[in-house]
Amino acid sequence: MKLTLGFSPCPNDTFIFDALIHHKIDTEGLEFEVFYDDVETLNQKAFRGELDITKLSYHAFAYVADKYVLLDSGSALGFGVGPLLICKDDPENLQAQLQTANCKLQIGIPGKYTTANFLLGLAFPNATNKVELVFSDIEDAVLEGRVDVGLIIHENRFTYQDKGLKKIIDLGDYWEKQTGYAIPLGGIVASRNLPADVQHKINRVLRKSVEYAFANPKSGLDFIRQHAQEMSEEVMYKHIELYVNKYSVELGEEGRKAINLLFDTAVEKNIIPSIKEKIFLT
Repeated sequence: MKLTLGFSPCPNDTFIFDALIHHKIDTEGLEFEVFYDDVETLNQKAFRGELDITKLSYHAFAYVADKYVLLDSGSALGFGVGPLLICKDDPENLQAQLQTANCKLQIGIPGKYTTANFLLGLAFPNATNKVELVFSDIEDAVLEGRVDVGLIIHENRFTYQDKGLKKIIDLGDYWEKQTGYAIPLGGIVASRNLPADVQHKINRVLRKSVEYAFANPKSGLDFIRQHAQEMSEEVMYKHIELYVNKYSVELGEEGRKAINLLFDTAVEKNIIPSIKEKIFLT
């Protein structure tokens, strides 16, 4: 059985999926046609129901829970992994401006439906002057003055300081202090059109792929490097260490509580519609 699969070229995703797509584990008869896209492109594909299995932002998942069910493996949740708001100069002054009722600052964001943008809305509800950019272009947009503030995700956490940029706030830290829970960033979902036994098979195979990656961390190095944007091996594995953890093997009760809290908070603040479907596979 061949299934379409979408995930990002970022090191955490290529680390997780390497064993699965290269048959380093038993895929139980499943084959995969792979699409590599940035997270907002994957979100848009999910809205259209284009892929059988896909990575997507938890924010976006709220809008497609009728089409997809969340797998127990493969998610990115964690502490100290959230998006950062960055600037060129005077972070204290800019943070004060972001808190004003008529904030006019232009903010570069990695996509409307990213969890990063959801957290931005929670922390600074009046900061609504946003422009959507590919996540890897945001640092340069700040440096060149095309936006006042940038919302960065993924490996840019490790590179912004090298470019002379400064942190205004860590929005993951903001969430953790507000809730005490890990921040749910992205998950892996399977189409509800697939038979239940296939959904569970995908989940089993994905878990084996994550476990293989942990047991053989350098096995996928060439594959990870091939898709990573220009970064050293040290930065690639820092990125992996940050985003791939126990929640990637299985969400567990704690992970599911964090996700439910994220959605309950977003519904309460009218950021997302209420979700009627059962969202978890297990």
